[in-house]
Amino acid sequence: MSEAQKTEIIEMLRGLQPPDGKGDVVSRGMVSDIFIADGKAFFSLSVASDEAERFEPFRREIEQRVAGIAGIASAMVALTAERAGGGAGRTAPPPRPPVRPAAPGGRPAPASGAPPAAARPAAGKPGVPGIDKIVAVASGKGGVGKSTTAVNLALAFAALGLKVGILDADIYGPSVPRLLDIRDKPKSAGGRTMLPLEAYGLKAMSMGFLVDEETPMIWRGPMVMSALTQMLREVEWGTLDLLVVDMPPGTGDAQLTMAQQVPLAGAVIVSTPQDLALLDARKGLAMFRKVDVPVLGIVENMSYFVCPNCGTSHDVFGHGGARREADRLGVPFLGEVPLDMRIRETSDAGSPIVACEPEGPHAKVFADIAAKTLAGIEGLNHAAAPRIVFE
Repeated sequence: MSEAQKTEIIEMLRGLQPPDGKGDVVSRGMVSDIFIADGKAFFSLSVASDEAERFEPFRREIEQRVAGIAGIASAMVALTAERAGGGAGRTAPPPRPPVRPAAPGGRPAPASGAPPAAARPAAGKPGVPGIDKIVAVASGKGGVGKSTTAVNLALAFAALGLKVGILDADIYGPSVPRLLDIRDKPKSAGGRTMLPLEAYGLKAMSMGFLVDEETPMIWRGPMVMSALTQMLREVEWGTLDLLVVDMPPGTGDAQLTMAQQVPLAGAVIVSTPQDLALLDARKGLAMFRKVDVPVLGIVENMSYFVCPNCGTSHDVFGHGGARREADRLGVPFLGEVPLDMRIRETSDAGSPIVACEPEGPHAKVFADIAAKTLAGIEGLNHAAAPRIVFE
């Protein structure tokens, strides 16, 4: 059925006259791969950045027309500024940023006349209305407990009195729906934006809310970025003090472009203690530095295991590696999260440890990490403030 629907969409697009009058968007290779799941169609149009405003009504018209096709309830069509690469679904990856020579301590040297990166974390990136600060939780590889950390950290921020949201940016393996036990689908607000879902006081958005949990995501980079852009900028977040972004693991194009385009107040790196995970964490940290996103610190997850029977601590994956790495790289060490059955059990049950045991020892660990993260953000803000000198 979906192949017939894709064909119908393509033929519909061939028959539409784009606003620049240069021929249909299919023949010009402006259409990405079309993905259909659970009655929703997703694809993007590649246009020049200076043409985006002119193409916006055209994009909305396409969404309305696609939603009228039998078997399709709604459509998500995004405009991307990436260069077309010769046919539907073949768009070029986003350009990588120039790498400047490293300054002492491993930080990229600032451009001539520019302030240090830490003093301008969101320079040149449009903000999201209603959201004060955005913090990324990232890892250099999968399997280190990044999503569990991101959710519990978001809950710890909320416990400190902040209005908090969480964006699950892991398109290929969204975990937030299960971690927060959210099974509903987002509703549309006037046909143009989506309403986030809520759990434990957090506002949440995830691709896992839009497609079935077992549906494989086979998008290329441009399509992933289109979906992320809409989940970030076309959601009625309301007023938030902080949005936590659960980043995809690794350092590919999706992660790099997210870091380049979103006004991040900073990034928290999650790693386990062993050398291999730390090597990948080092790559993630280097990526954020290259795109001038301040690294707020490193969290050592699965840091140690306390035997529930005898109370003895065991260093299953080693211990202290992330702290030593943070010291070596000159970034804050935010804390150690133990390898504990309760964290796993509550996560699997959709009732995160910070929410279900707010007075417990693990909640305190996350509260300390949240407080240190906020202190790091405030430190950056103070560093960016101008100094008034009286002579």
